[in-house]
Amino acid sequence: MLEGYRIEGRRAAEIAASVERAVGAGALEPGQVLPPMRELAVELGVNPNTVASAYRVLRERGVIETAGRRGSRVRSKPATTGREYVRTDVPEGVRDVANGNPDPALLPPLGEAFAAAAAQADREPVLYGDALVEPALARIARAELDADGVPGGPVAVASGSLDVIERVLAAHLKPGDTVAVEDPGWGGLLDLVPALGLRFVPVGVDDEGPLPDDVRRALAAGAHALIVTDRAQNPTGAAVTATRARALRAVLREHPEVLLIEDDHGLGIVDLPLHPLAGITRHWAFVRSVAKAYGPDLRLAVFTGDDVTVDRVSGRHRLGPGWVSRILQRAVVRLWSDGALDTAAVAKTYRRRRDLLIDALAARGVVAHGCSGLNVWIPVPDETGAVSRLLHAGWAVAPGARFRLNAPPGIRVTVSTLTDSETAPLADAIASAVGPAEGAVGRRYV
Repeated sequence: MLEGYRIEGRRAAEIAASVERAVGAGALEPGQVLPPMRELAVELGVNPNTVASAYRVLRERGVIETAGRRGSRVRSKPATTGREYVRTDVPEGVRDVANGNPDPALLPPLGEAFAAAAAQADREPVLYGDALVEPALARIARAELDADGVPGGPVAVASGSLDVIERVLAAHLKPGDTVAVEDPGWGGLLDLVPALGLRFVPVGVDDEGPLPDDVRRALAAGAHALIVTDRAQNPTGAAVTATRARALRAVLREHPEVLLIEDDHGLGIVDLPLHPLAGITRHWAFVRSVAKAYGPDLRLAVFTGDDVTVDRVSGRHRLGPGWVSRILQRAVVRLWSDGALDTAAVAKTYRRRRDLLIDALAARGVVAHGCSGLNVWIPVPDETGAVSRLLHAGWAVAPGARFRLNAPPGIRVTVSTLTDSETAPLADAIASAVGPAEGAVGRRYV
């Protein structure tokens, strides 16, 4: 079948694992063609649909790629260790606009907040059996959620957005269930879903958020959960508008048993209003992380949801880490209540940097997207070539492969630290590397 290696397994998961082990061990080399699905099915004595399912899992994990009639082959750079490793190494002297980080100069100082939290801990030490959530944090978070129109529900805390999403998915879904995810979408999430034994179905995105028709098709086909980024979507910067939210709510009303997870990436860095979808379905969760606005090392996210979901997640959390440090929670309370961050000024700064780059690219005939957040997404005809040429020109950008399932190629540029004087040279380099974007239809990333 394959020189030096025999694919094994009777179930899709076993077949996929056999191929992935071989790729990781070097027994299957980059570019090596895999057997046609029907041929492998005959060899293994299984239904062709089983092999098709195994190949789909391998594509989702980034191990193989399929090129129509030319069949499936091992990726040139297999992402067996996760999409986070599909990145551009930044040599010395090359400007890094690929990292996705906030501007350190816009993060608030932490010393006073943590000193105050530590002093409070000396006076009022937290012991086993105490409340999991700092009462002041719950009050502030709930007040902000109420102001933004998020339905009432208990407030809980976990260690970042991805931690919340993982726990919510595990609380409701079982291996083999399907999750509708944005495409392009957050690379960490695209790694998490298959790591939990779940399957995903991609949902297209434009500047206003997930496309309602794509969501309708995914849910009608049996997706058990839908994950939506409300603002500052990574990598495209999309933000759900009022019009799009109404359309998505209408779709969700047709599927009340679907688990809805909303991730508001824009806390403290976005000046666009929130248009939540929560409350339409029976089970839902809404999460906000402090990482982008207050610092990535503050591993804290607050979330709310229906009573059953929050209770399940909190109960499981108690059996693992137990709780998120109350010292950390108290420090975040101090940062919020003292106004340590001028959120309007931060959002305005990031908006200006995005708009300057998008306008400069438009003047050079290149279409780019970025309604909110830290990043600009640029569709390109040749992703690998664009990344390579930009690197040669002195700019490191993020390859779109980290963020894509079925979406066409693109590159992500992080503008958080981009200066005015750098905007024109970067736009020149991008225009030279990719040329005018052909085939961009409206605001959809095609």
